[in-house]
Amino acid sequence: MRLRATGALAACALLAGAGIALAQPPDGVVGPTREPPSASAKLGHEIFEANCASCHGGLGQGIYRPRPGAGDIAGAAPSLYNVGAEAADFYLRTGFMPLVNPHAQPTNNRVLFDEKEIRSLVAFVASLGHGPAIPHPEPARASLAEGLKVFTENCAGCHQIVARGGFVTGARVPPLQGVDATEIAEAVRIGPYLMPRFSRRQIDDSQLNALVRYVLSTRTPDNRGGWSIGNLGPIPEGMIAWLAALALAVLCLGLGRRLRA
Repeated sequence: MRLRATGALAACALLAGAGIALAQPPDGVVGPTREPPSASAKLGHEIFEANCASCHGGLGQGIYRPRPGAGDIAGAAPSLYNVGAEAADFYLRTGFMPLVNPHAQPTNNRVLFDEKEIRSLVAFVASLGHGPAIPHPEPARASLAEGLKVFTENCAGCHQIVARGGFVTGARVPPLQGVDATEIAEAVRIGPYLMPRFSRRQIDDSQLNALVRYVLSTRTPDNRGGWSIGNLGPIPEGMIAWLAALALAVLCLGLGRRLRA
């Protein structure tokens, strides 16, 4: 076995997006001493047993009452049966796991597994039933205007119209400039953490392609003159307006005192 640098044991604890590992993970990610040259569900099972079984069980059946596992970690997490490749791929590639504080919101972090290991883990989780596959959005074939409309109606209330993130009750809403097309599509379908899950009845695949195209366009917005103020929307604009008004009020008070003198 080999121990890789900083990280945590429960790298899969939130693959299903339906629960939080109740364990404080130790340092390191454990893998086989000799890995085969290509990804496979068999390799994924080995990595899973070494890093995820304390929370999800050796066969992904879930652990609902905390009990000691590898490294005396008392873990608990949902079953991964019928989760499919979609959720596994999202949580592994975004680095939502490991979760250092079991009561904290998962956030993008350093990805601890390499590409082969991720594909192997995804293949293993996908073999545990008949869950959804990894989506393959085609934003280039979609309408940017429709994407803006779909995003405005379904996402801007939390992420802001320019997808720079924000705050809602009990959660932080991340900016979307650091995610790729596949991760955007996966997030829409699985609804990570407090984000709602959008089915195909709510946002069909054509609309999803358009939404992905719009989100990708916010990486390099077209500022047609003026000061972008970080493209953060009305909040910094309002702050600038208040500061300008305050400065003007101070100036007027100062002039008024001089004139009275």
